[in-house]
Formats: sequence, C-alpha cells, structure tokens
Amino acid sequence: MDYHSPYFFGYLIGLVHLLGVVAALHAVASVRTAQGAIAWALSLLFIPYLTLIPYLVFGSRTFDAYIKARRQANREMHLAITDLNWRPWVEEALAARNSSSYAALRALPKLGRMPCLANNKVRLLIDGKATFSAILGAIAQARNTVLVQFFIIHDDELGRRLQTLLLEKAAEGVKIYVLYDSVGSHALPSAYCQTLREGGVEVRAFSTRRGWFNRFQVNFRNHRKIVVVDGLQGFVGGHNVGDEYLGSNPRLSPWRDTHVQVSGPVLACLQESFAEDWFWAARQLPPLILPDEYPDDGVLCQVLASGPADPQETCSLFFIEAIHSARERLWITSPYFIPDEAIFAALRLAVMRGVDVRILLPSRPDHRIVYAASSLFAFEAVRAGVRIFRYQPGFLHQKVVLVDDEVSAIGSANLDNRSFRLNFEIMLLTVDRAFADQVEAMLKQDFDHAREITAEDSRDTHRLQLLGMRIARLISPIL
Repeated sequence: MDYHSPYFFGYLIGLVHLLGVVAALHAVASVRTAQGAIAWALSLLFIPYLTLIPYLVFGSRTFDAYIKARRQANREMHLAITDLNWRPWVEEALAARNSSSYAALRALPKLGRMPCLANNKVRLLIDGKATFSAILGAIAQARNTVLVQFFIIHDDELGRRLQTLLLEKAAEGVKIYVLYDSVGSHALPSAYCQTLREGGVEVRAFSTRRGWFNRFQVNFRNHRKIVVVDGLQGFVGGHNVGDEYLGSNPRLSPWRDTHVQVSGPVLACLQESFAEDWFWAARQLPPLILPDEYPDDGVLCQVLASGPADPQETCSLFFIEAIHSARERLWITSPYFIPDEAIFAALRLAVMRGVDVRILLPSRPDHRIVYAASSLFAFEAVRAGVRIFRYQPGFLHQKVVLVDDEVSAIGSANLDNRSFRLNFEIMLLTVDRAFADQVEAMLKQDFDHAREITAEDSRDTHRLQLLGMRIARLISPIL
C-alpha cells in the first residue's frame, strides 16, 4: 500500500470519523449527565482527531467490570460470614432507627448499602502526627489481621516506617493485606512492594485497566483510606502515607487534615468495603473478623462507600441529602470545590432557608487548574449567600461535613465531580452530640485561621484570571 497516496489519507480520515461516530453514540448511551453526553458527542463528531484518545482515557462513567467482581465477592462473603456471629449487627441496625437526627437523613438507609449501627466508639484525629501515631500504634498491637488501604503510598520516611512495622508484624505471624491505587501511587517503586512480599505481606495494586475495554482507562481511582486492625480498631479519613501529610512539604506546610479512629460493630462495614476492593485486585477475600461481643453503649455510625460501580451516584446524593437535611448549620471543608448543578442548587436553597452555610477551602493550590475552577465556583457561591473561607496557615486537605448539632461525616470524599462520580470513596457518618461538638470546636479553630471571601474579591480579580478560571471550569467534569 502506498502510504503517501491521497487515497490512503482519505481512508484514514474516513476511519477516524467513523470511530468518532461510534464513540459519540457510545457517549450518548453511557455518559450519565446530559451536559457531559452533549460535550463528548459533539466533540467526537466534529473533532475526533483531538478527542478520541481523551475519550478512551476519560470517557467512561461506569465501571462494569468491578460490578461483576462485586457480585462474586458478595457471594463469597455471604458464605464466609455464615459461621460468624452476625446477629448483633442486625440488632444494632434496628436500634439505630430511633435517632431523630438520623431520621432527618431520610434517604440514607436506602442510599447506603451498609446500615447505620449503634454502640460504636469514635475518636477525632487532628492532623498527621495524631493520625499516624494512632495507626502505627494500633498496628504494633495487632495479633491476627491488618488491612491497609491508601490512595497514595510514598517510599519516604513515613512510608518506610509503615513498611518496617508491617514486616515486623508479618514475621510474628500476623496476616497483612496492603492495597494501594495504581494511579495515586504511580511513583511507588516496585522494590518497596517486593520487599513487603518477600516478608510475607500480601500487596496488591488497585488498577482499572483489567480487560480490553479498560485498557486505556485511568478515570476510575480508588481514593479510599482504610485501616482495620484485628477487627477491633479502624481508621478512615483524608490522610495518605507520605511525609507531606506530616508537614514536610515547605510549599504546602503545615498540612491540615483529619482522620477518625473507630471501634464497634461498624468495623464490619469497613472490612466489607476493603474486601470488595481487595477481591477486585486479588480475586480472593481477606479474613473477615467480627467480635462475639459488642459495647453496651456508644454512638451511631454508618459507613458510606461510594464509587462508579454503584447503581446511582451515591456520593453526590449523600451531599445533596446532607445539605437538604440541614436546619440551622451546614459546615463543609474540602480541598476542592467543583459542585454540580444539583449540589449548587441545594446550597442556595439552604441559604434561603436561613441555614448557616460555610465552606472552608485551601488558600494554596496543589493542583492549579483545579484551584482555578474552584475559585470561580467559590465566587458564584458567595454571590448566592454561601460563606466561603480560605484556610491561611497551610494546605487544607480534610473532608468534613457538619450538619446541625449531631451529624458529622469524615472521610475521603471531596466536593467535586471526581469524588461524586469517578472515584471510589468512603465516608464515616456519625450521629452523636458529643462527637459533633468536638468536630465543631475543631472547625471553629480552622475558621479562626481562615479569611472569608467577599464579593469584592471577585470584582478585584483581573479579567485574564477570570478567563483562566472559566477555561478551567470547562474541563472541571474530569478534574
């Protein structure tokens, strides 16, 4: 074939346009939002040369292969728990419905696949030193099984401290399971994992590229942070494993983040979430541990695990339900603020109801395009009556929601489209006045170190900056 022939280029152009038509039809049939479907379809039809490859990488919105793996994992988990004392979990789930504050979140029992459970103990862990002191201390006391899952694991001082401790516990006969995201931990050297494997630690990467249709897919990422020790102590929140989370990055230091330590029946749900992800990566289940006895009292907790394999947009709907349930106060902290129309409308309605709506964002960018898009949404929110603050001392990475006097949620989900629809996320919802008071005190201190954005800030922003923000917002659905 003459590759310099005009006929060859004609056939090539025709093939690209044909593939563009096929991809456009796929986008119309599969992309969840009308805006996204229109944007992809039109660009694939008219400029397929520029958009075919990005669509292969970013276009998919449902993770069908994971859905099939989840079904198989659930069947195997059902068999695995038949010999365990599961009855207390069911009994506590029924008891949880007596809470008036939880009843205000009327959609949560159906939205979450996991029940709200009573008789849990929770401890607020503020910043990296407290978080990793508690996590490493709990692992050091492990006697049976340790489950570790992070979006990012670095081969730095903190990462090697974790590695050394896991190797020590594995040498003692403790079963160790480590799961990390292949995109988030792309810089993790293979030698780090190989050292763990040689020491008896089970290590897997959560990758979405399994199968031909997922070959180019990097859109879905497992953003969860979970640690469970012996089925007795659990940890969930915003920290990853890296020295920057302890404040070692001068550009972002001090790093502001929050984790929660939890014990009680709700640990069964943390283990279930980890088991589903581990099954996808390893095609086998880790041990499931449920104590025979539970505390006689404690707080209500519900694990909300969300992701692109859910039948609905669980994370986005959670935020909408939390906003709609607020009667007096709604405080949210997030490193990124890229809401969709439904959440933006819910925030405006909350302001109209007289709710004290505050959102705390970082003042320093870790991703400049995301920061630019967030800034434009922040200006629009201020004009709608939402109070927006920027945390001044360092980079703010915590993901916290505080509703009225009793309800709080802490975990890995950001207030952006990636968390709403693309990432696997996990949040721990807590219904307890005393714990909410602790969260309130923590956030008040954060607000004391923040500067409130005003309408004048928007007017004083240079037109070129505003143009950059608007361009950044155009690609916000894949940020």
